[in-house]
Amino acid sequence: MSQLIISVSGLRGIVGETLTPEVAVRYVACFSSTLDAGPVLIGRDGRTTGPMLHAAVVSAIAASGREAIDVGVIATPTLGVLVRHLNAAGGIQISASHNPAPYNGLKLFGGDGRVLDAASGAAIAQRYRGGEVTWCPFDKVGALRRADDPHESHLDAVLKTVDAGAIADRSFRVLLDSNHGAGGVLGQRLLRQLGCEVVSRGAEPTGLFDHPPEPTAENLAGIAKQVAAERCAVGFCQDPDADRLALIDERGRYIGEEATLALCVRRAMEVGRTGGPIVINGATSSMSARIAAEYSVDCHRSAVGEANVCDKMIATGAVYGGEGNGGPIDPQVGYVRDSFVGMAAVLDLMTRSGKSLGELADELPPSFLCKEKAPADAGRLPEIFQQLEAQFADAKADRDDGLRLAWPDKWLLVRGSNTEPIVRMIAEAEDAETAAGLCQTARQWIEQQEQR
Repeated sequence: MSQLIISVSGLRGIVGETLTPEVAVRYVACFSSTLDAGPVLIGRDGRTTGPMLHAAVVSAIAASGREAIDVGVIATPTLGVLVRHLNAAGGIQISASHNPAPYNGLKLFGGDGRVLDAASGAAIAQRYRGGEVTWCPFDKVGALRRADDPHESHLDAVLKTVDAGAIADRSFRVLLDSNHGAGGVLGQRLLRQLGCEVVSRGAEPTGLFDHPPEPTAENLAGIAKQVAAERCAVGFCQDPDADRLALIDERGRYIGEEATLALCVRRAMEVGRTGGPIVINGATSSMSARIAAEYSVDCHRSAVGEANVCDKMIATGAVYGGEGNGGPIDPQVGYVRDSFVGMAAVLDLMTRSGKSLGELADELPPSFLCKEKAPADAGRLPEIFQQLEAQFADAKADRDDGLRLAWPDKWLLVRGSNTEPIVRMIAEAEDAETAAGLCQTARQWIEQQEQR
């Protein structure tokens, strides 16, 4: 049986094994007990198990004495915007993001419209593990109501960040692959507002994925061929809860998720969003940092995880941020990874520059990422990190999130997994051979230490 994964901002598991209605009810009750007064928004992506978990979550909110506001099938970033718009105490998104179909999960939002920070998430997890659940008496049970047009406030916020009229004048033909997740409804609406001719794939939120849900090159091979065959200017590919965006260019070439953030940062810099730093996480490509440096804008790195990026963005007054998994974060819209922000920004950049997506991608700084993993005992990680740091003594070392070793033209991140007895390694360099060599050297060295 798999493990129930409890993270900073929620939980995730296989439905019927680790994630059951009982788990959902208890966890939501613990969350509710930490919130200020006010209603709680409840949304979900298109997964087939969403309605069942939705019923459990609504019952938990009502039994906690709160009003539940049902916002239906909705993208994760849309829920964040709507929490603020409706002055709710918090929100719950029922989604397992890019995980396969057997999974589902709960993602928690505070009243500020962003996923919970580490301290808040830890407090809820502690209550859950300690069985600290309290129910209200019969005459205090909360009611359920439904929100009208839950997408409008998010749509308006995104449109305000770009020159919608100029984009519409270009009449782009685009392909939107929502893969039967939550992104199709707002995605089509946004793109049509931007004057695009939209070729839709998987717009209906049935949860019956046309391809594996993580938007990788392998999983999107069929979509890439269709983008070229349909003569589209760009292919926009969302994960099931639509907080991540992968790009395919006009030739059917997978541009990827790392490029999404880099292109959004370039566009932000070109329109004058230079009054503060940007923030990316320690595993994100340096492309965004190098683009920001061209405009004399600093780049800070946070620990991996959306909540950690947002924490640092707020602390540093960042003008932009995100993660290299295709998740731009625009403070003008909200502190949530947002595929809709990404689509609008990329179209705006194409419009302003007069260049195709392929041309813009070719102009990005050279970057090659390599990812490896190796078995490792979690208890030995501090020793492994210390020895690796000595092994790569010429690198600048950072222990904020595992061990990150950086050189002027490359870096290596080594982190323990939260769910498996392994160490993950991510390296970046200006050529593929160097990046692969860093990962291979680290993996071989770790495996040798484990065999002793």
